[in-house]
Amino acid sequence: MTPYDLSPLFLSLKVAGISTICVFIVSIALARLMVRKEFLGKSIVDAFILLPLVLPPTVIGFALIVLFGVNGPLGILLENLFGFRVVFTWIGAAIASFVVSLPLMYQSVLAAFEKVDPRWENVGRTMGVSEWRIFRTVTFPLAWPGILAGVILAFARAIGEFGATLMIAGYIPGVTETIPLAIYFAYEAGQMDKAIFWVVIISALGVAAIGWVNYWRRKNAIRIGRE
Repeated sequence: MTPYDLSPLFLSLKVAGISTICVFIVSIALARLMVRKEFLGKSIVDAFILLPLVLPPTVIGFALIVLFGVNGPLGILLENLFGFRVVFTWIGAAIASFVVSLPLMYQSVLAAFEKVDPRWENVGRTMGVSEWRIFRTVTFPLAWPGILAGVILAFARAIGEFGATLMIAGYIPGVTETIPLAIYFAYEAGQMDKAIFWVVIISALGVAAIGWVNYWRRKNAIRIGRE
């Protein structure tokens, strides 16, 4: 039995899991649009999606507070419609994780879709197959290796988010205390054993995620080579 409260682990998994599911859905929709459609301002949209990769976490956190804060447009809308606030809740942490991990997932999915030969999709179109069925049975399976790698990277990034999470969700033990926040405040309090414990846990999660991706890629490459 560990002497430490494991709620940061469970909360981190919850936040990262929910944000990864949302990132998965949004990135597939965005990447599909960017690969198959040409429209005015496409490069600007692409740059905006990738912007969190180069912005400091404090800037992302500030933008989220402006949008989802008590006086922010989205914050007011959510409170009036659903009666809850984003700031200082685990939902705020999930939103922060979503924003910082979306570019990683988007890049992986975009690259995966770009590698799919359009001729395979055109075969389905000549047979009168719907676009949704072509995507579900042709495009998505062919792009799956890149999509899966993006999912793992997005999850690892989400579980390690700190700066933006601290700004919008704050530090409330048992409510918004994710593993990165637990590490920082344990260190600030001089609780080095506790900080080291959580560093080991989050490092193990990261190594496991990256190791699994590498293993799956090697396994997939061997299978393709045999075929």
